[in-house]
Amino acid sequence: MNPQHDLSYDYSPWTFWSSASEAEREAQHKHHKGFAERPGITLGERVFLSPLASVDPETLSMGADSFIAAHAYVTVTITIGDDCTVNAFTVVRGTVVMGDGVRIGAHTSILGFNHSMDPSGPVFKQPLTSKGIRIGDDVWIGSNVVVLDGVTVGSHAVLAAGAVVTKDVPEWSIVGGNPARRIRDRRDATPVALDVRGEAAVDGGLRAALAAFADTARADAPTILSRSWTSDAGGRYVDRPGSVPTVRAHCDALEIADLLLGSAPPQLQREEHVSRLQSLQDPMSGLVPEFGADGLGSPLLFGVGPATYHVLSVGYALDLLDSGFQHPVHVVADMDAAALLASLEALPWRKEAWGSGAWVDAWGTAAYWNLSQGQPNSAGSLETLFGWLLGHVNPSAGTWGTPAADTRLKVVNGYYRLTRGTFAQFGLPVPHAERLVDTVLEHADDARYFSPGRQNACNVLDVVHPLWLVSKQTAHRREEMMAWAGNQLKQALIRWETGKGMAFSAAPESGDHHLAKLQGTEMWLAIVWYLADLLGSAEALGYRPRGVHRPEPAWLLHKL
Repeated sequence: MNPQHDLSYDYSPWTFWSSASEAEREAQHKHHKGFAERPGITLGERVFLSPLASVDPETLSMGADSFIAAHAYVTVTITIGDDCTVNAFTVVRGTVVMGDGVRIGAHTSILGFNHSMDPSGPVFKQPLTSKGIRIGDDVWIGSNVVVLDGVTVGSHAVLAAGAVVTKDVPEWSIVGGNPARRIRDRRDATPVALDVRGEAAVDGGLRAALAAFADTARADAPTILSRSWTSDAGGRYVDRPGSVPTVRAHCDALEIADLLLGSAPPQLQREEHVSRLQSLQDPMSGLVPEFGADGLGSPLLFGVGPATYHVLSVGYALDLLDSGFQHPVHVVADMDAAALLASLEALPWRKEAWGSGAWVDAWGTAAYWNLSQGQPNSAGSLETLFGWLLGHVNPSAGTWGTPAADTRLKVVNGYYRLTRGTFAQFGLPVPHAERLVDTVLEHADDARYFSPGRQNACNVLDVVHPLWLVSKQTAHRREEMMAWAGNQLKQALIRWETGKGMAFSAAPESGDHHLAKLQGTEMWLAIVWYLADLLGSAEALGYRPRGVHRPEPAWLLHKL
C-alpha cells in the first residue's frame, strides 16, 4: 500500500511534480530525506522515487528530474544522469553508469554483473564478476530489453523492445533482436517519429494502416487456410480452391499460420504436419518431390523441377514446426568442390540469370540444412561457393550477370534468389553495395513491372529484399529507396481480399495469378513486412517472417 499519494504516480511518475498536491510533494520530500541519509546516496532536484520500488544500492547518484517507478529493482553501484527514467518492473543491478536523457522501458534488465561458470562447482556458488555497463546520453531503451555486463551503449542509440544486447552499441545506432544487431543509423530519414514511450507521433497514418492490415489478415487467416484444405488423399492443401494439391501449398499454409496466428494450421496437429512433410523426403537424394508423377522412387536431380525449391519451402516449413528434415540433402553434401565449381560455371548466367540464382539459392540452403543437422558438406565446398561468387560478381552493377534493358528483370530477380540463400542466409555482407543500389533502383523505375496494377509478388520481393539487405551496409540513395517502398506499400495494402488473402499478381490479364491464393498471400505478407521495415515501421504489423523470408541470418558463417 502507498497511502501517501495517488498510485498512478508510482507507475507514471513523469506527471508527479507538475500535478501532485502539496501534501503528496511533501511526502515525497520526506521519502527522499530518509533515503539520502544513507551513505553514498546523492539525489538531484525533482527526483521521484516510488515507495513501491526496491532501491537498495551501495551507492546511488541521481541527477535532476530523473525517476524510479514502482517495482523497479535497483542495487549495487548506480549512477543516473539528469532526465532519466527507470520505468516500472525494470531491473538495474551491478555497476551501471547512465548519462543524461536515458529512458528505460518497463520490464527491462540492465545487468552490470555476471556469474562465473567454472565447471568444477555449481553456478550458485561461483563468485560474481562485474565489468560494468556504460550508457551514453539521449539513449532510448525499449521494454523487455536485456543489456548484459560489459556493454557500452553509445549516445543517441535506440535499443528496440525485446533486444538482448551482448555487444557494444555505437553512437546513433538502432539495434534489435536476440542477439541484438544493428538495424540502421538513427539519423537516417524515417517517416515515423516516436516519443519516449514508443508511441507514433506523426507518420501520415502509416502505422495505423499497417496495424489495420495486419488485424484484417489475422481475422481472415482461419478462413483462408480452411478454403485451401481439401479431402484429397486424406486431406491436403491447395493453392486456391479448385487447384491440385501441392507440397508448396502445404508449406505456404504453415508460413501464413505462423505469421498471423503464431501456430500451425489447425487442419492437422503439429505432429501430423511434421510427419507428412518429413515422409516426403527421398532418403537417397535428400530432395522432396512433388505429389504425383515424380514421387518417391523416381530419379531426383538437383536443379530440376519443384524438388529444388522444396529445399527452401519444406525445409523452412519444418523449421517453423521446430523440426527438420530426417535425412541430409545428400545431393549437396556429396558434391565436392570440383563438381560444385563445374556446376557454377555451367549455369546460364547470361541467358537465365534468374534460374542460375535460384540454383545457388537452393544449394546454399541445402548446405545450411546439412550444417544444422551436424552433417558435413564436402570439404571446401562452401568456401568454393563464396569464392566463385565474389570472383564473378559484376563490379559495375553489383550483380551476377549484366543488366540491360532486356535482361535487367532476370538479373535483379536472380540477385534476390542468389543472395537470399548465400550472403543473407549466412550473415555476410554483399559486394559492391552502392552499385547494386543503382542497378536495383533503375530497375524499380520500370513502369512495366512497378506501375499501379502491374506488380506481381516476385518482382516486388526481388527489389525490396536487395534494397533492405544492402541498406544495412550503406545509406546510398536511401531517400529514393524509401520513396519507392512507401509507394509500393500503399498499393499493396489495398489489395487484400476479405476471406481470401492476396493474389500473386495485380494485373487482371495475368489469369490465374490474379486470383487470391496461398502463394500470393504468403509472399505479400512478407513483402509488406520488408517494405514497412525499410520505412522503419514494421513493428506496427505485429508479425515478423520466420521462414523462407526470414530477415535474420539462419547461420553465421564467419563463426564456423
